[in-house]
Amino acid sequence: MSDTAPVLIEVWRGGMVESRHRGAYAIVDSEGDVIAAQGDIDRPVYARSAIKPLQALPLIETGAADSWDVSAEELAIACASHGGEPRHIEIVSRWLERMGLGAQDLECGAHPPSHAPSARALSASDHEPSALHNNCSGKHTGMLAACRLLKEPTQGYIQINHRAQRRVIGVLSEMCGIDLSDAPRGIDGCGLPQLGIPLKALAFAFARFGSPTGLRTTREAACRRIAAAMRAHPFLVAGSGRFCTRAIEIAGDKALVKTGAEGMYVAALPAQGLGIALKIDDGAARAAEAAMATLLIRHARLDAAQVDAFQPWCMPPVLNVAGAVVGKIAPAADF
Repeated sequence: MSDTAPVLIEVWRGGMVESRHRGAYAIVDSEGDVIAAQGDIDRPVYARSAIKPLQALPLIETGAADSWDVSAEELAIACASHGGEPRHIEIVSRWLERMGLGAQDLECGAHPPSHAPSARALSASDHEPSALHNNCSGKHTGMLAACRLLKEPTQGYIQINHRAQRRVIGVLSEMCGIDLSDAPRGIDGCGLPQLGIPLKALAFAFARFGSPTGLRTTREAACRRIAAAMRAHPFLVAGSGRFCTRAIEIAGDKALVKTGAEGMYVAALPAQGLGIALKIDDGAARAAEAAMATLLIRHARLDAAQVDAFQPWCMPPVLNVAGAVVGKIAPAADF
């Protein structure tokens, strides 16, 4: 990270810029050519939950999705950073039960729902949050499904040397087109390994995910199946009031969008064979959402109604405590 990184988003209060968010993005086609970019797109970043659609590929490729009769709803929630709303919990719980598992088998840890009304309702019920409420519980359930089918240990499935994680690392290396064996390593909030991957490589991976023609037959089919599930069930990918859900609803077949923590976003533009990877240096979600909305407006070939629907995300108001508009979040002049 550097103070020379371009300013992508500015926060205005009255007639003055109060805050600036620096970052970088890459737009890459399915051949690996960079179509547009700003900032350092070769610096490794942790993609966090933005790579969940790629982490879900082994669920299908191992045969686990078919073996466990995994529905499109369950595939969508395997890619989700969900808000812990009742529908999310119901789907994950039902899927685990069908495999003879439960919340106790999830190693992602517990936290309250990020969806505030659901968190209040859970608290009022005098029940404690469980691992089902973790925003990553669907991804973990998908990994457990493959372990159960292949008769692998379910304990410790989050460890980097477990076969479940070796499968994921293999998929990431293939989709990104780079050797990740020496990539920087960290641990995600849900306990799973994270690898440092350049934005350019992440954008390439999502260009191929959205336009998988040319990949081996099983990989192409898996990409298409996951993308179709996300498109059919956008609520399950995130939830009420969330940008990912609204972006998929608005864009239809023109874009698939996925967020990650700390200012990460990716998108696939299937018809154009393009992938987008975006990182806001300071990790601000408000800036990442505005930046991704701006990039979709510019590059996803949206119609007028779709552009209008994205505008509130591209330039949201800044409100004071009383709810009055006192400023705006907006793309910087050089973005």
